[in-house]
Amino acid sequence: MKTADHLCPFGLKTLSLLKRKGYQVDDHTLTSREAIDRFKQEADVDTTPQVYIGDERIGGYEELRRYLGMSVPGDKEVSYRPVIAIFATALLIGLAVGWVSGQSLVSVRTIEFAVASAMVLLGLQKLQDVESFSTMFLNYDLLAQRDVRYGYIYPYAETLAGILMLAGSLIWIAAPVALFIGTVGAISVFKAVYIDKRELKCACVGGNSNVPLGFVSLSENLIMLLMGLWMPAKALLM
Repeated sequence: MKTADHLCPFGLKTLSLLKRKGYQVDDHTLTSREAIDRFKQEADVDTTPQVYIGDERIGGYEELRRYLGMSVPGDKEVSYRPVIAIFATALLIGLAVGWVSGQSLVSVRTIEFAVASAMVLLGLQKLQDVESFSTMFLNYDLLAQRDVRYGYIYPYAETLAGILMLAGSLIWIAAPVALFIGTVGAISVFKAVYIDKRELKCACVGGNSNVPLGFVSLSENLIMLLMGLWMPAKALLM
């Protein structure tokens, strides 16, 4: 579908995918409302694009991906990819900030930058939809189950603690916050996964994720707990 008012993104994705897979494509572009309506009526379909391989109608972009044995984003398959992306980005941010501030790439402060960046990025994911996060969070967090409001506070607390630790400022606020939410979170995840043996989705990257609750979630909370202990200890030692 390519009109003066609309260029179909799924049509472009479909065309690109077919070509990448080695198909020779006969592309019939619909350039007017009349052509679109006529095609839908003749083919008895509700949407475009429509893919035909030989005489077989495959369907639209998502149906084509399934036909080719590929995953479909809307299928919500279990994946650690969002968490890996966040931690990898946080590590790169930590290295970049450490480099600019004159730190060694393997210095303690560079590690602090990376961990604090991960906290900010994870908090930001939750802040995109606090309502969805709080709903998923209630499935396993012990404190949120006792007081629902904690699920709404958590994303702001995690983000604030991360920003303050990144700046190395107001540690007397950041450390207790990180220590508290990290401890409660670690206990909650450990109970849900390793004691109750429940199979749940983790709200660590927001309420719409399909990341399994388990080791990754526990690690996030343990890292915050350790940061909450380390930052004031370091300040006392210096």
